[in-house]
Amino acid sequence: MSFLRSTRVPGWLRVLLPALLVLVWLAGAGVGGPYFGKVDEVSSNDRTAYLPESSEATVVQNRQGDFTEDDALPAVVVFVSEDTLDDEDLAAIAEAVDTAVDAVPSVIDGASPPIPSEDGVAAQAFIPLDADADTGEAVTALDEALTAEVPAGIDVLVTGPAGFSADLAAGFAGIDGLLLIVALSAVFVILLLVYRSALLPFAVLGTSMFALCVALLTVWWLAKAGVLLLSGQTQGILFILVIGAATDYALLVTARAREALTRTLSVWDAVREAVRGSVEPILASGGTVIAGLLCLLLSDLKSNSSLGPVAAIGILFAMASALTFLPAVLTLMGRAAFWPRVPRFVDATESAAQSTTDQSDTDHSTTDHSGRLRPRTGRAASRIRVLYADAGDRSAARETRHSHRPAVDLGHGVWAASARLVSRRSRTVWIATTVVLIIGAAFVPQLKADGVPQSDLVLGASDAREGQNRLGEHFPAGAGSPLYVLVDESDAATAARALHDEDDIDSVSVASADAPAGTLPITADGDVEQPAGGPGGAAGDESDGTPDGAPDGAPEGAMEAPLEPTVSDGQVLLEATLTVAPDSTSAEQVVRDVRADLHDSAGSAMVGGVTATAVDTNDTAVHDRNLIIPVILVVILVILMLLLRAVLAPVLLILTTVLSFGTAMGVSALVFNHVFDFPGADPAVPLYGFVFLVALGIDYNIFLMTRVREETLHHGTRDGVLRGLVVTGGVITSAGVVLAATFAALSVIPILFLAQLAFIVAFGVLLDTFVVRTLLVPALVYDVGPRVWWPGRPDRTAKTS
Repeated sequence: MSFLRSTRVPGWLRVLLPALLVLVWLAGAGVGGPYFGKVDEVSSNDRTAYLPESSEATVVQNRQGDFTEDDALPAVVVFVSEDTLDDEDLAAIAEAVDTAVDAVPSVIDGASPPIPSEDGVAAQAFIPLDADADTGEAVTALDEALTAEVPAGIDVLVTGPAGFSADLAAGFAGIDGLLLIVALSAVFVILLLVYRSALLPFAVLGTSMFALCVALLTVWWLAKAGVLLLSGQTQGILFILVIGAATDYALLVTARAREALTRTLSVWDAVREAVRGSVEPILASGGTVIAGLLCLLLSDLKSNSSLGPVAAIGILFAMASALTFLPAVLTLMGRAAFWPRVPRFVDATESAAQSTTDQSDTDHSTTDHSGRLRPRTGRAASRIRVLYADAGDRSAARETRHSHRPAVDLGHGVWAASARLVSRRSRTVWIATTVVLIIGAAFVPQLKADGVPQSDLVLGASDAREGQNRLGEHFPAGAGSPLYVLVDESDAATAARALHDEDDIDSVSVASADAPAGTLPITADGDVEQPAGGPGGAAGDESDGTPDGAPDGAPEGAMEAPLEPTVSDGQVLLEATLTVAPDSTSAEQVVRDVRADLHDSAGSAMVGGVTATAVDTNDTAVHDRNLIIPVILVVILVILMLLLRAVLAPVLLILTTVLSFGTAMGVSALVFNHVFDFPGADPAVPLYGFVFLVALGIDYNIFLMTRVREETLHHGTRDGVLRGLVVTGGVITSAGVVLAATFAALSVIPILFLAQLAFIVAFGVLLDTFVVRTLLVPALVYDVGPRVWWPGRPDRTAKTS
């Protein structure tokens, strides 16, 4: 055979070329490695930054700077005591706030004095933080400074937007270290079990890490240039996706290399053959994943639309590393890479002499992880033996619809047993499997993917969550996170009256740069009030003939000019304090009701703030989910049709993949609700789960069905299914377990979204690997028979040969 002949490549070039490839990847990893610690410089977890520029919350957010002097991130500090706070306690709290303002560099001017609660056991203060500072460090420093200064027995809790931002930053803090350690450790253990080699796992892990370093370097600079929006969750998904995909591709390359080394003494030729045999399935697999990911560009949420190209870049470098760096390492290491299970060269002439009674090169063969038949001698050669006497009998037996005896002796093992079960009870197997999957999918409606409160985004203990709970016990729960209403000055009174009409709104004010507190209260009648004792305020003691607020010595009846709202481009900014938690379902309903009322009475009004941002994000995520999922299905269906050159088979594969996804989501709903007791899920969770499960899950169907088609060309459809199932079992199962393990590693990050995605994808991949790919698809194709390739008939080649 041609690949057994040594190619005319000089020996020095066989060393120099792989060495250069390794050096190039080492240089890329050396430059990209340090960027693991710099991701925070170009990433953002601000949910407003994800929204379209046209959304109401974004418009209001962008205009807030026109009405306030500073671009501040408000921290709401709650002071709680078991006993009533007396004047001395309040004075000590005020002094502690002043001390903290001076001691913490990230605190900017504008901190409010302590405001006691009506029950007398709590106080709150609003302290603005520099929005450009490290929020986590600023909140920690503020908390420590205040705790050190307040009297004993008073608890200090920092909540509000600054507190929750700090919680998110702390939750994502383990991405650069803990997530990588757990993911790589899990993959390393699996590779040891798969390869039983001391050296090869390190080569495969190097393939993954070098791909990740170069991908991160590329993504970092694109984010720096403003081309991409990078967030903590996007970063975590990139890490896991590259490690899992690169390892899967490496499994295929190394398996084919091991196989080739049994047929040739030349390591160069063996690795070259492995690369040539791996290029097509790796490019088909990676191309499908990239096509699915790029469909996210249709999303209106920047967090979704940026994930598409970020993850696609990761997959691109994963393919490149597996097809260049790993082959170079295998070439330089030689057979020693597989030590102690070094593949032994089997002389072709010796093998042929021992199999002279066989009519085909595949009569004596077995399989390895590459999914290819490998010539073997001795007792192993008897595992797969053709049972037919002539071509006519072979064709007839293969295409007899009701024959339950396979045309080949499938040997022993799990995959052989699965193949025999499929051949004997194909219809029973696929119907039973489908019923079980449908039962699991029936629980999909229980998935509460309509958004979760901001306070529940971080798993585990949270000072910000506890602070918000204590705030709601003693003050209006929405203090510190008001609704912002941007409205024309002429409609301000109308808008204020509409806000006061809402039961869950405690107070309404208007931004005023001249007011000491930065705002002026507005009455239920829409009138602007002046500060007590100030211009236009309540009448004071007029025994001297001078109203309160007039300068000392002013003529009788003289008044200061009343304070006015800040007007920008003919608009004012109203603030409405909620009586309910700003991240609650009730608060979101208030936003929807207020928008409906204001659009009727003050058509130009726009509502923003923390709650409005959550509403707009959830609504946009639902829109994206309903748009992108069908597009992904159509794109992958077209790719499968081109790849398999058929129509019916791709449709069946898509249906099985969708059913598998539905089952994964249904089971996840049960686990989330009744085992983990999660508060709900983000609307983007089903979309992300679909993208990864369908794009990655269809890969295994591609690996299987491309092999089945190849076998069909020589042995007919039904024998092709059985042979394809047996010979692809090892590599697909190993790849599925690796991918499931890497995604499961996301659960170590205490972020609800990532924990849910970890379970959905890990469970779904295992379901695809052990049920769909092993039973459902083979049994369905076996039962349908040659018609599965409609409108083509590749099996005719077998009949006419």
